[in-house]
Amino acid sequence: MDIHHLKIFAAVYKNRSFSRASEELHISQPTVSEHIKNLESELECKLFDRMGRAIIHTAQADLILPRALQIIAEVTAIPTLLMETGMAISGHLIIGASTIPGTYLLPALAARFKEKYPAVSFEIPIHDTAHITDMVVGHDLLFGVVGAPTEQSRLSLQPFYDDELVCAGTAALVQDRQRQGLAGVPFIQREKGSGTRLVAEKFLRERGVEQKDLQIVATLGSTASVKEAVKAGLGISILSKMAIREELAAGSLHTLELPGPAMIRSFYLMRHKKRSLPPHYQAFYDMVANAFRVS
Repeated sequence: MDIHHLKIFAAVYKNRSFSRASEELHISQPTVSEHIKNLESELECKLFDRMGRAIIHTAQADLILPRALQIIAEVTAIPTLLMETGMAISGHLIIGASTIPGTYLLPALAARFKEKYPAVSFEIPIHDTAHITDMVVGHDLLFGVVGAPTEQSRLSLQPFYDDELVCAGTAALVQDRQRQGLAGVPFIQREKGSGTRLVAEKFLRERGVEQKDLQIVATLGSTASVKEAVKAGLGISILSKMAIREELAAGSLHTLELPGPAMIRSFYLMRHKKRSLPPHYQAFYDMVANAFRVS
């Protein structure tokens, strides 16, 4: 039984008029008449007697009205019930993330969310951007947080934070390369599939530096390993400034100035266009989407 039939029935009963019911519901009078006709056919009984321009409700209508009003009230109350019970804001969240947001952004955001909603728990698997993207596309994750999405046709992407990349190395390497530029520089890169590597290669190409111009001395699988190799003097690399802020402050790493504007890349909330999020996921998604917005 269609809830719209019951709403129209209740409006006609209350107003004792098809025309006044149509005005209240903002639909045409023929539509009101059609809905009542369909409801009478479904229930196999007469609900209203037409007496010229007036209508009189039947005994069957009197019998049905209280239950119809109860059903309408219960259906209307469902959204409020969900909000009041807090069912949506409890449960386990699995949020896939690439290295930088998974290490430096999501833990603090998860703590903030749990402070507001104590009944939630988190799992944050960290992989490179390509792997997280594949997991969201393949429905293994409801949403992820990545730095350089490569698959957009099936995904919804919401930028929420801008990160700066810098070219960094030890003082000796940076001073040497500041004079000579990047040609032939001992360079440490991330693995294929890394968002940082994709963005770094793009920025370098824009500055006239191709992969072949670099002396690749190591390809490493995490930001932490790249950072430690750079600190040990193995080479220079392009890293998230957020990931090396302590080293820069302490003077164990220095930045190499490159021509052109600052290297800024966005982090994205990523979800499948055809998947709806459970309420506790949606609440966390909304919080992250607005966490760094300037009011």
